[in-house]
Amino acid sequence: MTNVMIVEDQSMPRQLFELLVKSSGRYELLFSIENAAMAEVYCMKHPVDLILMDVCTALGESGLEAAEKIKKEYPAIKIIIVTSMPECSYINRARAAGVESFWYKEFSEETILEVMDRTMAGESVYPDSAPALSLGEASSRDLTDRELEVLRELTSGDTDEVISQRMHLSVWTVRKYIKSMLDKTGFDSRTKLAVVARETGLVIRDY
Repeated sequence: MTNVMIVEDQSMPRQLFELLVKSSGRYELLFSIENAAMAEVYCMKHPVDLILMDVCTALGESGLEAAEKIKKEYPAIKIIIVTSMPECSYINRARAAGVESFWYKEFSEETILEVMDRTMAGESVYPDSAPALSLGEASSRDLTDRELEVLRELTSGDTDEVISQRMHLSVWTVRKYIKSMLDKTGFDSRTKLAVVARETGLVIRDY
């Protein structure tokens, strides 16, 4: 049997994962916790084989950061990042952390059990890209990677000057990217652009 730990702070998906693991006949549920910061502690003391790790967990703890630490200390433990947030940077961050697989709760065609089976068989299962979201008159895929980086910073509410310093760009360059995004999306203000981007989960600075 494969020993599984679930790290998920929302009760409904956590209960669903627990039910799927318990009824699978091939996976054993060791623990189901809410806080990613505690995951490494459990790995130290127990024979965990596979972790289902949400990105956003209790007390604001990042599942991506926890996964990176666990992969460094316990590379044999396989991790699947599970999320409902389509933030475009999560896939690349998970790959960089050495995470085996990535699964969108609402957008994936495969079931989580199928991804678990493939992962434990030695595969690395990732979506081709983040889900396409509507952003005014544009699709999120109409924006360049650099525009998305600027958009992520724009959701902070900081001035162009502060954003330019943080990104090591000129103020003029930051404003050029913002204007390009406004032209593509049809929004009449940077505030509206930032609010919609944040509400859809396209860009999130917190995790």
